Amino acid sequence: MTPSAIEALFTRADGQYLFARWGRPIVPVVFGVDEATLALVKGAVEAVVTLAGHRMAETDPELGANLMVFFFRDWAELPEVPNLDRLVEGLGPLCARLAAAEANQYRVFRFDAAGAIRAAFVFIRMDAHLEAVPAEALALSQAAQVMLLWSDRAFTESSPLAMAGETLVLRPEIGAVIRAGYDPVLPAMADQPSHAYRLAARIAPEI
Repeated sequence: MTPSAIEALFTRADGQYLFARWGRPIVPVVFGVDEATLALVKGAVEAVVTLAGHRMAETDPELGANLMVFFFRDWAELPEVPNLDRLVEGLGPLCARLAAAEANQYRVFRFDAAGAIRAAFVFIRMDAHLEAVPAEALALSQAAQVMLLWSDRAFTESSPLAMAGETLVLRPEIGAVIRAGYDPVLPAMADQPSHAYRLAARIAPEI
């Protein structure tokens, strides 16, 4: 993982470099799935949190739960969720745009005063493509993508996952970036590309 490769993971389509990690323990809640899938999603989040050296908790003092994952069939369902429009500004127009684009997933982040992630909302519309994805892969992919504020283009060409024999795992370089991103010496938020060099310096000994 060269500095330029890392920089690309956090450089948005508008050219802005923006990195952020969670600044508080993660408290996930999952809607719209059965108990088996719920356990898979929470297990995937716990695995990635452990990899990062971060923490989980039973409750968030501000929101109760700060990582909310919604599985559904139609974008029109989300505006009907009670009080969700209070948590996600412009929810109705956002869902209309996503429906028009035939999007099957979207993530919304909220930040604290220091720029660290304080809440995230993951919306997953189960279309034919996602129906064909194994539940374990979907859960681990979403957990990885919500752990840092990746670029909107970071995983458009390649998945954050790979096969290790018969086991589905995070790609080693992506896991290394996540672990480096949670180094307590580094800031919780960075908007300068030079930050990618600091990440690379911490990854070099690992992979």
